[in-house]
Amino acid sequence: MAIEIEHKFLLANNRWRTGIIRSTPYKQGYLSSNSNVSIRIRISHTEAWINLKKAAIGNQRDEYEYPIPLPDAEEIINNLCQQPLIDKTRHLVPYQQHTWEIDEFHGDNDGLIVAEIELTSSDEVFAKPDWLGTEVTLEHKYYNNQLAKRPYSSW
Repeated sequence: MAIEIEHKFLLANNRWRTGIIRSTPYKQGYLSSNSNVSIRIRISHTEAWINLKKAAIGNQRDEYEYPIPLPDAEEIINNLCQQPLIDKTRHLVPYQQHTWEIDEFHGDNDGLIVAEIELTSSDEVFAKPDWLGTEVTLEHKYYNNQLAKRPYSSW
């Protein structure tokens, strides 16, 4: 079983931008998102994936992700996914022993920036950079599947 262990934070300032080592645009849509599971399609440049994730609040959830052909993913996103789509740029920012994933949202979620760190265990200790703000791991509205239902622009 694949388990995702992560923490989500807002950003306190823009100092994280000086540490970016890679930025990748993503477009993703949800085929289903309910109280049990979310099923999404994600596209980046020339790659695509289908992802199934247990819909649970907290820092640990079951997650499965598999590559799919790009043409199929584009058809699914354009014809089957719920609107609006999630449009974001993921920036990778190393800090001490971890690499932070910082999602800068566009479109209906423009202005929202969320930092995530993935851990190997729920009790793993991690260093918090000075650009990190409030933790929002337990706040449902910051989850991508919720941003697709109720975008940041509507808050």
